[in-house]
Amino acid sequence: MSYCVETKSKALAKGLEPLNHQDLSKFLTSDPESACKVIELMVEGTKRARAVIWNTFKELEESELEALSQDFPNPHFLIGPFHKYFPASSSSLLAQDQTSISWLDKHPPKSVLYVSFGSIVKLEKSEFLEIAWGLANGKQPFLWVVRPGSIEGSEWLEPLPDGFLERIVDGRGYIVKWAPQQDVLAHRATGGFWTHNGWNSTLESICEGVPMICSPAFGDQLPNARYVSDVWKIGVELENGFEREEIESAIKRVMVNAEGLEFRNKITNLKWKVNRCLEKGGSSYSSLEDLVNYIRSF
Repeated sequence: MSYCVETKSKALAKGLEPLNHQDLSKFLTSDPESACKVIELMVEGTKRARAVIWNTFKELEESELEALSQDFPNPHFLIGPFHKYFPASSSSLLAQDQTSISWLDKHPPKSVLYVSFGSIVKLEKSEFLEIAWGLANGKQPFLWVVRPGSIEGSEWLEPLPDGFLERIVDGRGYIVKWAPQQDVLAHRATGGFWTHNGWNSTLESICEGVPMICSPAFGDQLPNARYVSDVWKIGVELENGFEREEIESAIKRVMVNAEGLEFRNKITNLKWKVNRCLEKGGSSYSSLEDLVNYIRSF
């Protein structure tokens, strides 16, 4: 019998270092035993597969993939980042507000914090208010994606606190329902990304050399955020949820302080590695060739 147990422990998860117990993937479910069974079946199915294709690149996770290959002896093909093979608009789930780009055009390089928590995450009204005041107090220009229906009990921006819009009347903040994320991250004005750390968003930020503020909620977002903050050292994680003081501090760490320059240097190096891996002779390019040859061998 299997059980899914959520824990707040910060002790390292044995065999999964550098993850803490609190970083292990978690999901809300009314039937934990069935949910665990599904995960077990996924693992068993992966072990039986003829090969595994990964949306990552060798230079980012080589040691982790080597460890996995001990339990998953099938061939592994690291051909990511996937989104580099397709136009950005082809993967958008919602209508993109292109005014985001014209607004960014008005700002200096690396000055804007882009804020987006993806297409699934929902926020309590109290969390939304803390985010709003954290952004206002952070004193950095920000582009904030607030997805309609993403705030519990609200259609869109109704919960904005009194006085908030007056604080950003100078154009320091811009709120949209959805943004062309890959274009925003690639824009010269974007200097930081406050994200939920879904794998797609995390990879997109790495590909454009944009340091991150991490607010993971569930699933793979939790270990992804730990790698961003503690392994790759290209951003910071908000350890206490949404608290305006910690948000303000994180914005300064990533966007203003010398620590932010260190994050930028490290993630710029990863960006260079991404570009190299996709070129002829690069790791992902070669792995894709190997995959094609592998398929043709049957």
